[in-house]
Amino acid sequence: IMIEIDPSKQTERENYKLLIGSVVPRPIAFVTSEAEDGTINGAPFSYFNIVTADPPMLSVSVQRKNGVQKDSARNILHQKNFVIHIVSKSYLEKINQTAASLAADESELTLANLTTVSSQKITTPGVEEAKVRYECVLEKHLELGEGDEVSTDFFIGKIVCIHVNEEVYDDGKIIYDELQAISRLAGTDYAEIGPITTIPRPD
Repeated sequence: IMIEIDPSKQTERENYKLLIGSVVPRPIAFVTSEAEDGTINGAPFSYFNIVTADPPMLSVSVQRKNGVQKDSARNILHQKNFVIHIVSKSYLEKINQTAASLAADESELTLANLTTVSSQKITTPGVEEAKVRYECVLEKHLELGEGDEVSTDFFIGKIVCIHVNEEVYDDGKIIYDELQAISRLAGTDYAEIGPITTIPRPD
């Protein structure tokens, strides 16, 4: 028996709980961005995925809080560039710390003791702990919401440089076991890559 739910008759939190509990696992983008005063902001987002490979682009959705843009969104719009990192098990604890609410002029990277590393083609630095990171320039920004009320900043970033640790790289492919990517579930739950099912595609 299927339960039918009308999202328009639920609260935002009720819809949120259903979405994050069913759209799983979700890859995590740890995004670094630079404020006008030079502060480097770092925050994890799990509304994240590939948009296209030609040209290579990634998307990140940044939810507003009571209609107010988050630091990451403001910074990306100002600098027009940002860095997306794939979150690995080796530094998950530090990434979790960056989810703390800090003032705009306080850096989550300092709080979590993450190491900054210069980018090659953009101004915003990345973090050394990541085994894969993407330097992105802002391609598109959309304001999403209901009616005139904006609840979300949706960003599409064009990848201009990819950094891959040699430990996870083999002849153009990524080694899952070495990357140890972490995905987001609901609440305080995360998941690791478990057993893999391989099914050949039909001709």
